[in-house]
Amino acid sequence: GPVGQLAHVLRFMAMRYADRLSVGALAGMAHMSIPTFHQHFKAVTATSPLQYMKSLRLTRARQMLQAGGKVKSVAHDVGYESESQFSREYRRFFGAPPSGSVVLS
Repeated sequence: GPVGQLAHVLRFMAMRYADRLSVGALAGMAHMSIPTFHQHFKAVTATSPLQYMKSLRLTRARQMLQAGGKVKSVAHDVGYESESQFSREYRRFFGAPPSGSVVLS
């Protein structure tokens, strides 16, 4: 059913969080139309596919920063082309700038 089809897509998204993934391609992986994919995705995850991908990227970025990663390289590693866009979205998501997650030793 739809949940099984989405489980495959969710695993793929978790492994490929740094890649540019179109909603159309993800819907195709689930063998659904884009509107149907959005409907089922939101029912399963309580978020849109793009919001889900953003949360995957930012959560992974936080882990990398806490492990000692540098903001600029982490932004690139999780799929952001712009460090400033990464910083804005990170601050909006976590309520603090990415530099606040860097472990000081």
